[in-house]
Amino acid sequence: MRKYNIDNYVRWKNDVATSIAALPETNDYNKLTNKQIVIKFLPLVENIARKFSTAAQASGVMTIMDFIQEGSAGLTLAVHKLVREKLDESDDKEKTIKSFLSKRVRGAIRRGIDINRGNMRIPEHKLNEIRKNFGRDKKMLEIFFNSIFLSIDEKPRNDDDMIYQIPDKSEPYNIDMLNVYLDGLLRKHLNEKEYNVLKFSYGLGCDKLSASDIATKIGIEGSSAYVRISQLKKQAVQKLIENVDASQVIDYL
Repeated sequence: MRKYNIDNYVRWKNDVATSIAALPETNDYNKLTNKQIVIKFLPLVENIARKFSTAAQASGVMTIMDFIQEGSAGLTLAVHKLVREKLDESDDKEKTIKSFLSKRVRGAIRRGIDINRGNMRIPEHKLNEIRKNFGRDKKMLEIFFNSIFLSIDEKPRNDDDMIYQIPDKSEPYNIDMLNVYLDGLLRKHLNEKEYNVLKFSYGLGCDKLSASDIATKIGIEGSSAYVRISQLKKQAVQKLIENVDASQVIDYL
C-alpha cells in the first residue's frame, strides 16, 4: 500500500479548522449558504473516510486523502440536494442533516473505490443489488433481535392499539432450543457485561431481573445505574445485529 502524504493531510486539516472557525456561529442551517454547510461538515467526511481501510479497499490503491476527496465531492452534491423546508420541519435538524449527508458521502467513497479496484470489476448495478440484499438481511436481524431483547419491556399503550388486536397465527418457537441457540450467539459476540445484561433481562436460563437488580448483580452502582443497563442492552443488541450472519437465524425469521 502506498503511503499517503502526511504533510498534505495535516495541511488539509489545518485549512478545514481555519475555515470552520470563520463560519457564523449559528445552528440555523437556513442562515448558512451551501458552501458554508459543506465546510461545516468536512470533519464528517474525514470521520467516514477513516472508516474505510486503505489496506483492504481498492487493493491499497487509494489513500485516506483519496477517500476524503471522493467523500467531499459527494458532500457537495448532497448539500445542493438539501430541501431546506423539509429540514426545517425536523425536530432534530442536526441528526437529520447528518443522516442525509452521511449516506451520500459513503456512497461517493464506495463508487470511488469500485472504480479503482482493478481490471476485474463488478458492475455498479450488481454491487447495488448486493448492498440492498445486505440491507434486507440486516433489517431481518434488527427485527429478530429487537423483538426478543428490546420489545420485552414494551407494553400496549391502550386497548385501541391496532397491532394488539391482530391475532398471532405464527408457529410458536421451541423456547428451549431458541434459548440454547441464543446463549451460544451471546457468548460468541458479546463481552461479559453485555452478555449478562441480556441474559438477566430476557431470563435466559435464569429468572428475569429488573434493570436495578441487574445493575446490582453485575456491579454497576449509582442512582442512574438503570440507565447504564438500558444503554448496555441496546449496545449488545446492536453488536449482535452487526456481527451475526442472517443465515445463522434464518429458521427463526
